[in-house]
Amino acid sequence: MRAVIQRVTEAAVVVEGSIVGAIKNGLLVLLGVEDADNAEDVEWLSGKIVGMRIFNDEEGIMNLSVKDTGGNILLISQFTLHASTRKGNRPSYSRASKGSVAIPLYEAMIKQLEKDLGYKIQTGIFGADMKVSLLNDGPVTITVDTKAKE
Repeated sequence: MRAVIQRVTEAAVVVEGSIVGAIKNGLLVLLGVEDADNAEDVEWLSGKIVGMRIFNDEEGIMNLSVKDTGGNILLISQFTLHASTRKGNRPSYSRASKGSVAIPLYEAMIKQLEKDLGYKIQTGIFGADMKVSLLNDGPVTITVDTKAKE
């Protein structure tokens, strides 16, 4: 699994003209799933996202997590995170999982994030044409890949 984690002051996702998910202070997480991913990756990545200390404490030092601040998470499925750009100018998405594999893992990630955070998160709609807006705070943007844990 790959995730792009962005600290935001606000973020929203629109599908067919309607807002389906929106947050104020928290994290916008773009999530890409590949066939080699499993429940262990979900658990590890969720813990990493919820525990990542990228919010400022009272001294202005990034020392607090989204859980510490009471912030929320907007999770968006993003198959293009597994794009291969090695050959030519048209990215290949062959490493990205098809829905039969990706949807159950995406849904498991929603449940795991909610369990680790202690409350419901916001989401997009898997496979939909989504319009995502955000106000990146910092900006702080971090990438995490479960296949590069070491």
